[in-house]
Amino acid sequence: MRKSIYTYAMLLAMPIIALMTSCEPKELTPDDVFEKIDSTSLDELLKAENAAWDGQYRIYTLDEFYDEFHSPEGNWHSDTTEYRERSYNAKYKVYMFNIDTIPTDTIGIYIRGRVTTDDYGGNFYKSMVIQQVVNGKQQNLRISVDLGSGGGMFQIGQEVVIRCNGLALGLYANQPQLCVPSYNNNIFAMNATQKTGWAPGRIHGSVFRRVAHMIGAPDPTKLKYDTLTLTQLYKEIDMIPKPVNEATMNKVRKADGRLIVLKDVYFTGQYLDNENIVNCVVGHPDTVGGANVFAPSTQNIGYPQSRFLGAAGTTNKIMCSNSEYSKFAYYFLPGASKKGVTDCKNWKGTVTGILGWYFDTASKLENSEKTPVPNSYTYSWSITPRGIKGFGISDINVQKKTKIDGRDTILVWQPVEYNPNE
Repeated sequence: MRKSIYTYAMLLAMPIIALMTSCEPKELTPDDVFEKIDSTSLDELLKAENAAWDGQYRIYTLDEFYDEFHSPEGNWHSDTTEYRERSYNAKYKVYMFNIDTIPTDTIGIYIRGRVTTDDYGGNFYKSMVIQQVVNGKQQNLRISVDLGSGGGMFQIGQEVVIRCNGLALGLYANQPQLCVPSYNNNIFAMNATQKTGWAPGRIHGSVFRRVAHMIGAPDPTKLKYDTLTLTQLYKEIDMIPKPVNEATMNKVRKADGRLIVLKDVYFTGQYLDNENIVNCVVGHPDTVGGANVFAPSTQNIGYPQSRFLGAAGTTNKIMCSNSEYSKFAYYFLPGASKKGVTDCKNWKGTVTGILGWYFDTASKLENSEKTPVPNSYTYSWSITPRGIKGFGISDINVQKKTKIDGRDTILVWQPVEYNPNE
């Protein structure tokens, strides 16, 4: 009797189980989420966007785009609408800030590349960098876009094609970027008179979503990383650009945005205090600008904070640049602690990030002629990591060789936040 009841109950339950299973939501695939465009459908899409021009368009390489649409002065400058004061050096006739608007009365103008940055860690807030590999070499361009959590939509490795008509190509602190013109008149800013005027600004989020077409799903494996020692990097680029002219500045600008891996480096535990290289100290990052963390407060002035990277066997150095608003700004440098920075040199490995030459005061270009060259000019190059372990992409991977109980041991760096209560 019991067996009959059990069998009967199972027969009644089977339709219910089947119904529950059939209601289970389908698992999403990349094809369900991302716009999938192949070469044929992309061509049809771009021809349709340019119907007024008989379907004509051109996809520029990133260097071609810069060469075609960048001019030394830009086309936005006039006697009545000036760039910010600190943008121009009359002696060398070069601009650190300028704007060239991209024409609209012509065929479609496009660029194409893969996103190399991620904004979760906070170092690329409302900005991104795209990379194009041409003949085995990187070409890169920054994009200033007013998107909150833009990395959620334009993920690392995502290929995009961007229609540039009506946008602008500008220099912000000598770094080329796709942008729109923006006028600043913040009378309360530090050195406000030097910052009043036109400069590259962020493309509105809705505009960028309209002009940027995502191709397929994100594929970070398609990104190219250039792995170098610090010595090799010094040989490849002009670490101290001179003579200063438009040609040398263009060489610097085309190296900007490069995705690199610096190997065999360590944090020296130093930073640049005006023109002096000094050791970081133990202190609360809220009030101590020389604190031994990645980016102590600038009191909301907002300039990038930098700490030196070095390598054994050479005196070469480069800055590691971070924002005070990054999620890991108050984390100790590798090897640093409440005891100081003496252990920093023992933590060696790789630092990955975006190469840049941020130079926002054109008058200081004349430092290149001084002997010795001031440190603020010598060390204007930097690498900006996209994150650390626990905060986005783990771009800082260093280790320490030590002995524990008499045995050789390798310790892997684990980020530790400054704790004022310890």
